[in-house]
This record gives sequence, structure tokens and C-alpha cells, in this order.
Amino acid sequence: MKLYVDTSNKQVTVSKESVEKTDQNGRQKTERETGRPMWSTQVFILDEDGGEVITITTAGVRPEVKVGQVVTLSKLEALPWSTNGRSGVAFRAQEIKAASVSAVKSA
Repeated sequence: MKLYVDTSNKQVTVSKESVEKTDQNGRQKTERETGRPMWSTQVFILDEDGGEVITITTAGVRPEVKVGQVVTLSKLEALPWSTNGRSGVAFRAQEIKAASVSAVKSA
């Protein structure tokens, strides 16, 4: 089962540029199924209850977004994890792209 997060009523702003998602040896990770390179982008998500910083993984071409830019997320998926007594939630999106002018005004 996939858990998708609705960000349509939230303002999402890039807080750190996209960087290569690397393994413990410093090599860029790739998707198992496709071999596409993986990227990590830190964003700040703001809604009526406050804000939160999360890191989102994408695969393929590096997202062309800049710090401070309002963006939209396609198919943001929450991935709960647990290992060695620690747990959390990882986030993955199909795409991160600059928001249209109308999306920025309504946010």
C-alpha cells in the first residue's frame, strides 16, 4: 500500500538545493528498477498549523529548483521505516518543479 500526501493546500518552498543521494561509500544511489540517479531536496512545508522541514527523494534528472523558490510536488509518498530500534518517515516524490504563478498566489 502506498501512502500519498496531499500538498495542494500547502506552500512548499525549497530550503536547500538538490544534491546527489549517496550511499555509505559516497556513491550516488540509483533506483533498483530503472537505474535512474537519485536526488535529495530539502523543502519547508507551511500550512495553517505551522511548518516543517523535510527531505524529499526524487529519481531521474536533477530537480531544477533554487533555494527560496515555491515548488509543487507530484505524487508525494510517505514511506515509514524502522531499523536498529530507530524509526521515522522518508518522503519520495515523482517530481519537484517550480510552481506556476497562479499556484503561488493561492498559497
